[in-house]
Amino acid sequence: MKRITILGATGSVGSSTLDLVARNPDRFAVEAVTAGRDWRRLAEVAQACGARQAVIADAAFHAELKDALSGTGIAVSAGPEALVEAARAPADLVMAAIVGAAGLPPTLAALEAGTTVALANKEALVCAGSLMTAAARRTGADLLPVDSEHNAIFQVLESKERVERITLTASGGPFRSLSLDEMRAVTPAEAVRHPTWSMGAKISVDSATLMNKGLELIEAWHLFGLRPDQLAVLVHPQSLVHGLVEYVDGSVLAQLGPADMRVPIAHALAWPERIATPVERLNLAAIGRLEFEEPDRIRFPALALAEAALAAGQCRPCVLNAANEVAVAAFLGGAIGFLDIAAVVEDSLAALAPGCPETLDDVSAIDAEARAVAQQFVSKRGERAFAGKRRAG
Repeated sequence: MKRITILGATGSVGSSTLDLVARNPDRFAVEAVTAGRDWRRLAEVAQACGARQAVIADAAFHAELKDALSGTGIAVSAGPEALVEAARAPADLVMAAIVGAAGLPPTLAALEAGTTVALANKEALVCAGSLMTAAARRTGADLLPVDSEHNAIFQVLESKERVERITLTASGGPFRSLSLDEMRAVTPAEAVRHPTWSMGAKISVDSATLMNKGLELIEAWHLFGLRPDQLAVLVHPQSLVHGLVEYVDGSVLAQLGPADMRVPIAHALAWPERIATPVERLNLAAIGRLEFEEPDRIRFPALALAEAALAAGQCRPCVLNAANEVAVAAFLGGAIGFLDIAAVVEDSLAALAPGCPETLDDVSAIDAEARAVAQQFVSKRGERAFAGKRRAG
């Protein structure tokens, strides 16, 4: 039995993980499940999977979770420190599926404990990739990618010394064919309707701006140890080819699979073995053809911003991620427009130039400063938009 802890058990990746666990009761035992605020759903999944412990990150919901699990024998704790302790506790694998920079401390704690981490939280590597990979080397912990693109590369990567280029594919999101003028008017409801994948709101918006692919480039740099100029992006609307590795002899190896996160999750859970999944199998004859195109960095400047942040290094990826999280939240809340997301990130990158983070405290300080600056730019853009509407009225 492989003992697993699921950080972010109520989200999309967490739910898919629990589905696979339920289908393989003889292979997996759940040590702990965690959630941010959704104590009701956390109580349900904790009981359903027989977890030993349930942790709610927001301590304000500690009493509710404790009451919901009263008499079950499931230990209950709350708060950020409890989250870190759950990640640090003995387990064979930690599924790191907390969205955003909030997932960094517990994920780093798991690596420092020497536990294998199945990483579905790209923001943690973007913010503190050097700290995480150093911790993994120091303790011998395996870092297994769960993002479909990085998992694809992981499956077909033979030796980085023989690699010429790695290509991550992008669906292009729901606005792939829209003009800039058309994108000015898109709504949060439209942005979260991804044409291929079923994901949470934040990552769906990141996919729509192509920031998601930019973050994944930074993640790939940390995971695979290649030069930035060896990393590429290709738009592939069908989302069937998830990653390609081109070798020095001209060979290109690609991983294909259905647009279902249970495939890469299953690979990480069972690694170095494999387990069966219930996903629909590919019928290449029925598909007929595969389409690819270059990404448009004019209509989708977020990708170019991420590439520039990767090339600049130091704190730039951390600032990029923090500003993006603030901007996406503001867009989803109706405070700014869709095109303002990349603009807020660009303004924040231009306004800040802190040094290279060497500790988790350094990362936290840069993250906090970037969020504060990004919020100022959000407010300015919101005020201008409001003033414009008043003049138009």
